[in-house]
Amino acid sequence: MTTATLLDEFHEALRPLRPRALWAHGSLAGGDYQEGRSDLDLIAVLPAPLTLRTVRRLVMLHRGLRREPLAAKLHCSYLTPATLDDPDRSHFTWAHGHAMRRPVTPVTRRELHDFGRVLDGEPPAGLLPPVPERQLNGFVVRDQRTFWRPAVDKARLWRQDVWVDLGLLTFARATVTLRDGRLISKREALDELPALGAPAEVVEDVARRRYDTPAPAPADWPARRAGLTRAFLGPAIDALVTTYE
Repeated sequence: MTTATLLDEFHEALRPLRPRALWAHGSLAGGDYQEGRSDLDLIAVLPAPLTLRTVRRLVMLHRGLRREPLAAKLHCSYLTPATLDDPDRSHFTWAHGHAMRRPVTPVTRRELHDFGRVLDGEPPAGLLPPVPERQLNGFVVRDQRTFWRPAVDKARLWRQDVWVDLGLLTFARATVTLRDGRLISKREALDELPALGAPAEVVEDVARRRYDTPAPAPADWPARRAGLTRAFLGPAIDALVTTYE
């Protein structure tokens, strides 16, 4: 099954709930999507408040897609017209194979306004309030200070590919947003990292794993990579936060 086919199947399954809009953000909207590797990040706006019955229908909908190979990467948050305005409010979301609640952050909201892909219904500008620079920058700084900086001190996390990749790429994206007032893709963030002082061999490792077929790494590489990444990110995040907080 291709991404387009999965999106069509998902859209058709969602149609009985009469969504006012279905949008894509993240790599699918930003031009950095790789089938089978990238997540499918979606937002659906339903016309009425989510009742327990509606939530159950959504859970069954997503479980019904599990047989499709790409469905595990399909994540969708469900908003309603009455719950659109507050970026701190948590919304019913299906992600990583289970139900949860999480907010639609100012970064996601700005992505939707700047380059969101309309899959159905109304465009983001017709439903979502604009994201002021102060709100966007405040969120980006807070995310670096309260989530990523404490995470750097947890050595065990950084032996995992996902922490190395997202830690470095999120830092680069945060830097560009605060410095230049724009959002960039993960591919563009990877290109920014050398100029920001990130260790070259770690950046090359991230690029190979995300965009090529990497060769097996030496047994000591995860531990050494973790040390290099943490040694860079800790001071780099401290400096970024000090500059823009």
